[in-house]
Amino acid sequence: MIHKILLSFIHIFLLMNLFIVNAQSSSNVELLDIEKNEITKTVTTNPKIQLEAEIIIKEIDNVVKKLKPIPDKGYMIKIPLEPSHRVENKWIYALIDEVIIIIPKNEKPYLLLFDDENKSYFFTFDSKIDPLLNTLDFSL
Repeated sequence: MIHKILLSFIHIFLLMNLFIVNAQSSSNVELLDIEKNEITKTVTTNPKIQLEAEIIIKEIDNVVKKLKPIPDKGYMIKIPLEPSHRVENKWIYALIDEVIIIIPKNEKPYLLLFDDENKSYFFTFDSKIDPLLNTLDFSL
């Protein structure tokens, strides 16, 4: 009897892990129009998108010094990182599982990252986002 119960728990555990893995592997890149407050495009992530996001993260050069860092107009691109990426600099030391690129209208883009405790960080970076936009087939 105990053997059957234990075997049932193992099956349930394996099925739950399978569902979790499938849900994580179907992560998409989302493009949000800030003014409309709606997702205008969804793209399945791929290694090229992941690479472009990692390049941008490595080029963090300062913190955003704005009282209101989320603009009224522009776009936000949410990129899930698979696997998570360790970010280590003088402002943050955390494992990041997604990058949000904020593209304000008529300003340079910047990043929004969340640490392990869900604390938000806004960073400027010294990298072009054109390769990423081209990969996403999106133009401003």
